Amino acid sequence: MSNQLYINEIQVLFDEVQRSKVFEDQKMMTDAVPLFSIAEINSKYEKEKDTEGFDLKAFVMSNFDFLGAKITITREKQLPINEHIEKLWDELTRTAYEEKGTLLKLPKPYVVPGGRFNEFFYWDSYFIMLGLQVSGRVEMMENIIENCSYLIQTVGFVPNASRTHFLSRSQPPYFSLMLDLLFETTKDENIYIKYHDTLEKEYAFWMNGEEGLENGSNTKRVVKTVDGDILNRYYDAENEPRPESYLIDIEDSENTGDEFYRNIRSACESGWDFSSRWFADGETIQTIETLNLAEVDLNCLLWHLEKTLAKSSALQNLTEKEFYFTQRAAKRRQMIDKYFWDENMYKDYHTKKHTTTPSEHIAALYPLFLGLASEEQAKSVAKNIEEKFLYQGGLVTTTKNSGQQWDLPNAWAPYQWLGFKSMKNYGFDDLAEKIKNNWCSNVERVYNNTGKLMEKYNALDTETIAGGGEYPNQDGFGWTNGVYLKLKQN
Repeated sequence: MSNQLYINEIQVLFDEVQRSKVFEDQKMMTDAVPLFSIAEINSKYEKEKDTEGFDLKAFVMSNFDFLGAKITITREKQLPINEHIEKLWDELTRTAYEEKGTLLKLPKPYVVPGGRFNEFFYWDSYFIMLGLQVSGRVEMMENIIENCSYLIQTVGFVPNASRTHFLSRSQPPYFSLMLDLLFETTKDENIYIKYHDTLEKEYAFWMNGEEGLENGSNTKRVVKTVDGDILNRYYDAENEPRPESYLIDIEDSENTGDEFYRNIRSACESGWDFSSRWFADGETIQTIETLNLAEVDLNCLLWHLEKTLAKSSALQNLTEKEFYFTQRAAKRRQMIDKYFWDENMYKDYHTKKHTTTPSEHIAALYPLFLGLASEEQAKSVAKNIEEKFLYQGGLVTTTKNSGQQWDLPNAWAPYQWLGFKSMKNYGFDDLAEKIKNNWCSNVERVYNNTGKLMEKYNALDTETIAGGGEYPNQDGFGWTNGVYLKLKQN
C-alpha cells in the first residue's frame, strides 16, 4: 500500500459506514485491514448494496480484518502497580514491518498508548520513554528514536501517529528532547552527531515557507508578525473531516467557516484535541481558530530544537551551522518573551488581534520546563499554577470547564511531569512534591479500585473516572505508565 490513503479508494463505502454509525467508535473503520483488493471490495459493494436485505455491518466484517483494533490488557490478578507497569511494557509493544491498511511500516518495535490507540504516537512516545528509562529498557528507547528518525527521513516529519491519514500533520516536536533523554541515560554524545541530519530535516519541516513571507502573513506552520518576527503555529495540510472522527466533524461543521476542518486538524497537531484554548468564544468547538494562534509550547520546543542543532553542529565543528542555529535560538528566546509573556503568565499569541489570548492553560509551563523563564517569571507562573491549576488529583490543563477533554477537570500525565520538572528547575521543591504526590496518589487510587492505568484522570473529583472528549477514557496507558514511574523515581 502506498502512502496514498486507501480510505480515499473506498470513499463511498467508508462514507456510508461512518454515517451509518456501524461502529460505536469511528476509529474502527480507519484501522480496518482489507482482506481483498480494494477494487474487489468496491466492486462487491456496488453490486450488493442495493439488494434486498443487504447488511452493511456484515459486509464490512466479511471484507475487513479488525484484529488488534482495540488492545485489551490481560489481568490474572491485581499486581502491585509497578509490577503491573513492567508487564504492560511487553503487552503494549507492537511491530509493523510491513504496511497493513492505514498502518505505516516502521523498522523497529515500539510501545503504543493502549485502548483504541494501537499505533505509534509521536509526543506520547517521549513520555513513554521516561518510564522505559526507569525500567532500564534502553533498547526500546533507542527503537523509538530510530522510528522517529525513519519517519522524518522518509516522510519529512513524524506524523501525529503511524497511519496514512495522519500524513498531513505532526505533533509537538519532541525528537530533540528524546535525544536528550537517551544521552542522559547512555552519556553518549555521538547520538547528536548520528541524528544531526534528522534534526535538520525536522526543523526544515516546521520552518517550511519562511523564505519570502511578508510581514503580517502566514503559511503552513510559519507566522511572520506585523513587526517582521518569525513564530510558529500548529497546522494541518488537509481541510476535510478527519477519517478517525468523520461523522463527528461533519456534524460539528454546521454553520462554520471555510477552514473549520483545518482548524480542527491543526488543534490535533498540538495533541490537545480539544480544548477551550482553541475556541474564539472560549466555549464552543464551532468557533475554533487554531490557525490564528502562535502557541507558546510549540515555540519553546522549536527553541530546544534550534539549541540541539547548535550543539550537534558544534560537535562536528560545523562552525557556520553552529553560529546560525545559536542565533536562531537566541532570537526565538527574545520572541518568546515578547509575544507570549502576559503580565504574570505565558499565553498563546493571537496573530490577527496582535495580543495574547485570554485562555489560561498549562502549556505556560514550557518556558520553565526548558529553562527559558527568568526567576521573576518563574515565580509568577508557579504562583498561578499553585492557585489555579493544582487540585487534589493533580494539575488540570485549563481553568475552564467546557466539557472538552483537554480542559478542567482533567489531569493528563505529560503536564504532571512538566509541572514537576518546571518547579524543580527553579527551586520550588515543595510545589514540585505536591504536584507529584497529588497526581500519583490519584493514579494509585484509581488503580487500586479498577486495576487500570488510565489515559487521563479527574483532578477535582478523585472518586470518579475522567470524561469529556470524543471517546471514553482509555486503559493502558503509555504515558501514564511512563510519567508515574519517572515521578516515583524522583
